[in-house]
Parts: sequence; C-alpha cells; structure tokens
Amino acid sequence: MNNLEIFNSFCGQSSKMVTEKYSTSFYKASSLFKPEIRQHIYNIYGFVRLADEIVDTFHDYDKAGLMDDFEKNYHTAKEKGISLNPILHSFCLTQREQKIPQDLVDAFLHSMKMDLSEIKDLSDDKYNEYIYGSAEVVGLMCLKVFVDGNVLEYEKLKPYAQSLGAAFQKINFLRDISADFNDLNRTYFPGVDFKNFSAEDKIGIERDIAQDFAHAKIGIKMLPISSKLAVFMAYKYYFNLFKKIRNTKPELLLTKRIRVSNARKMYLFGEMILNKNLNLL
Repeated sequence: MNNLEIFNSFCGQSSKMVTEKYSTSFYKASSLFKPEIRQHIYNIYGFVRLADEIVDTFHDYDKAGLMDDFEKNYHTAKEKGISLNPILHSFCLTQREQKIPQDLVDAFLHSMKMDLSEIKDLSDDKYNEYIYGSAEVVGLMCLKVFVDGNVLEYEKLKPYAQSLGAAFQKINFLRDISADFNDLNRTYFPGVDFKNFSAEDKIGIERDIAQDFAHAKIGIKMLPISSKLAVFMAYKYYFNLFKKIRNTKPELLLTKRIRVSNARKMYLFGEMILNKNLNLL
C-alpha cells in the first residue's frame, strides 16, 4: 500500500467512524451491504451528516459561515481530486468513482442552506423542494452505488428510492417535532399549525408517509442482493418507528422524541440475519 492509498484508507475510516458515532442503527444496517458497497455508503453518510450537523447543532457558531466554508471546500476537493478534510476527500472519491451527478449534490446543499433561514409556513412546492434536496437525493446517491453504473436499472429504481428517502425524512420530521418546533422554530409540514396540532393533521401526514412506504417497498424488492438486505433493514427500522409514532398522541409528539428501543433494534437485526441465512429475501 503506497502513501496515497494509506491516505485514502484513513479518509474512508473517518467516514466510517462518523457513521458509527452518529447513527448506530444505520451503521448496523450497513454491515449487511456487500463489502464493495459498504465504504461508499459510509462516504455518502459522512458527507451529509456533517452538513446536517452544521445547520442543526452548531448553534453557538456562525452556521452560515461554516456552511459556506463546507461548500467551498467541497468544490475545491472535487476540482483538485484531493482534500485534507477526510470526509470531503472520501465523498469526492465516491462521487467520482460512482458517477454521482452534480445536480444531486447541489440539491442537497441547497436544502441544507434552506435550514439556515426560517423554515415556517412552507408552501407545498417549497416543502417538496426541501424533501427532494434533503432526503430523496441522498437515496439517489446511494442508488448510484447499488446499481454499479447500470443506467437502465438506475432510471427504473429512481422513483422508488425517492419515495423511501421521502418517507424517512417525513418520519424524522414527526419524530423531531418537539426540537424543531420548540427549539429551532421550524415547521416543515405545509398547512399545519403545531400550536393546535390535531389528530386529523397527524393522520393526514401519516397517510402520506404510508403511501411513500408502500411505493418504496416495490423498489426494494428489485434491488440487487448486494444492497437489498441492508436497505430492507433500514426500511424495517423506520417502519417500526412509524408504527410507534402512529400510536402516539399528537400532544405527546410535541413534548418528547419517539424512538425504537435498542432491544427492538437488535430483534429486527437478528430477524434480518435469519432471513438472509434462510434465503427468504
């Protein structure tokens, strides 16, 4: 292994570490990817995680300045083919090797910058624009890795990947209502007054998510076996979270963050391993 290969490996390990530290559930599911896919998914996750942390976490700092630096450094890394920021370097390696379209990355960065200003009273168009950039394009980046350059497969599976990303993001919105509304003054869902969040409002949002899930599941079944198990694991985790949220009263969502217990996560993972060993998926 030469020094550049050592550097690339170090950067990849950094992205892997970000994945493990920030999302144990996603990291666990990622172990079900084939090895040739796994590192690329870590690299994508590391990139989107850091951008998300800038807008959601670093409140005592100049978030707009940090986001501007992050975007500039990304473009420099992409142009030069190297960065001393290990997360940006590993993501750019994946983007180049897997031919991830620039418009997907641009849409993601645009949605992250939307979070720097007030997210309130969004129109349907702005809501869909945010969902596309913050979640659907991340699914499409991963899909580029899953199909390994097969353009026809990518186009066929594209709408299903978008539905899965949208479902995940909308569930995140419901899960995080307390922090988003009370702490960050964000209200993502159009036409919903969270000062008077009703059961009817919640049911309407859940109906939309259920449609996204049903559509996404069709595409999951068509994925290559190298990625199908891991994606289905993520689907099952989020669907279990969705079921808990559906059984939670609207007023309670405004005061606490709903989560799936570690014991339940382990059960779901064990069930997936069993299905894998029995060739049931």
